[in-house]
Amino acid sequence: MKHTDFDGLVAEIIAKKEKEGRVLVAIDGRCASGKSTLATALAERLGAVLFHVDDFFLPMERRTEERLIEAGGNFDRERLLSEVIIPASRGETVEYRRYDCAENKILPAVPVPAADITLIEGAYSHHPALARYMSLKAFSDVSPAVQRARILKRNGDRATAYFDRWIPLEERYFDTFDIRTSADIVIENK
Repeated sequence: MKHTDFDGLVAEIIAKKEKEGRVLVAIDGRCASGKSTLATALAERLGAVLFHVDDFFLPMERRTEERLIEAGGNFDRERLLSEVIIPASRGETVEYRRYDCAENKILPAVPVPAADITLIEGAYSHHPALARYMSLKAFSDVSPAVQRARILKRNGDRATAYFDRWIPLEERYFDTFDIRTSADIVIENK
């Protein structure tokens, strides 16, 4: 595990691309740690395609007790793998369907042309079912105090759900699979 900043991560991705030709980069990390901002900036700088794990949460009908007791079980890793990760790793066009949480439905497929650099952003992107496809795994970290302040500012009245439900689920996943320690790169967002 190596600690770096944005420019260091850019350099690591470019080096991997030069060596491997095509790279998949997973950007996992704590809620409100800056994963989305980081991934968007990387996509712009590198001309990469970007997919968000948030588009792959489980539809309500698949949120069974059995599935939700699994660490990292609350997202559709099977669909993310089959629709995005495997085709991207082969250099194929990705046809993916985004899950709309408000409507509880999976939207029609959107084609995304093959790219040399594919970014998978979001908590659970280092899940063991996905990790072997990743060329590079980055972890975005943040202190609990900064995380709390950002969530309160960003989510206002809905912040309680993050503190009571989403953060404990993420932390259980991080702990169960030793996600932070197994990352290739850690970025500290203070």
